Amino acid sequence: MTPEERRQFVRDHRTAIFGYSRRSDGPAMSALYYLVDGDEILVSTMRARGKAAAVRRDPKVSLCVLDEKWPPTYLNVYCDAVVDDDPRAGADLLFEIMGVMAGRPLSEDVRVEIDEMARREERVVLRLRPYATFATPPRQVNTEEDVAGLTHWTSASVPWDA
Repeated sequence: MTPEERRQFVRDHRTAIFGYSRRSDGPAMSALYYLVDGDEILVSTMRARGKAAAVRRDPKVSLCVLDEKWPPTYLNVYCDAVVDDDPRAGADLLFEIMGVMAGRPLSEDVRVEIDEMARREERVVLRLRPYATFATPPRQVNTEEDVAGLTHWTSASVPWDA
């Protein structure tokens, strides 16, 4: 994929698996919705959740951006992350993410309720800045005929801008 194709893949989708290091028990993964804002991928979470604590401890995270169609395709995106503690940014992102979840922009009529939810949950924004990707084209078997000529190979990380 070219850099523009990678960016477009991330812009065109809305769900991902968020991966981060834990102090023990191996890596953690969390399914989530996200938004793209310029060169950043934005994730909404609560200040007390593991994702925010992990980013404060180690800013290296990954997203496995998922295509919601079958056969499943994905793009792993490696990022440097920071926690944005601005309450207004947290509320605004939660409002936008809920629209992404609904598949359409939400009415401003629910803004006050979502703002209150963001305040109560102490919502923060994780700002992810991609630096590399890793993609393996899907190999799908639907029938026995698909096995003939099926190949696999190894892949490697590619710089986000390469």
